[in-house]
Amino acid sequence: MRFNQLDRIVELCEQERIVAIKSLSLAEEYLQDHFPRFPVMPGVLMLESLFQASAWLIRKSEDFEHAVVLLKEARNVKFSGFVEPGQQLTISAKIMKQDSTLTTLQATGVVGESPTVSARLVLERFNLADRHPERSQSDAGIRGQMRREFDLLYSSTAG
Repeated sequence: MRFNQLDRIVELCEQERIVAIKSLSLAEEYLQDHFPRFPVMPGVLMLESLFQASAWLIRKSEDFEHAVVLLKEARNVKFSGFVEPGQQLTISAKIMKQDSTLTTLQATGVVGESPTVSARLVLERFNLADRHPERSQSDAGIRGQMRREFDLLYSSTAG
């Protein structure tokens, strides 16, 4: 199962930062189990939201050059609040440093003005063909799919 943890991207400044929104609804299946009497967004999915926003920033900043963007490290992860149904998690990520394959970002999530989650993330990016030359067509397909998903999350009129 894949969890799309962002509803929309509201701001994007290539090579710098991104702001995205996740609106938590009781319709989220995992809330039936986490926790039935006190439904809250699991911490791991808050972290996934930070990662997904960061990955979109990287993809767009490099014009979708790499098919694969993976979370390599999550450092200094801090949870300081809950996200409950009916609330919006606003995710911000800022690029701190970058080289040819790794990007380090500082990412935060807030509900209103209240900090909820923060982390320093290290993301790795590559193409499948870098490691398996016969997979270059897969890279093209993945990049195309990522462009389509990005266009659903962000329109140029938004920022």
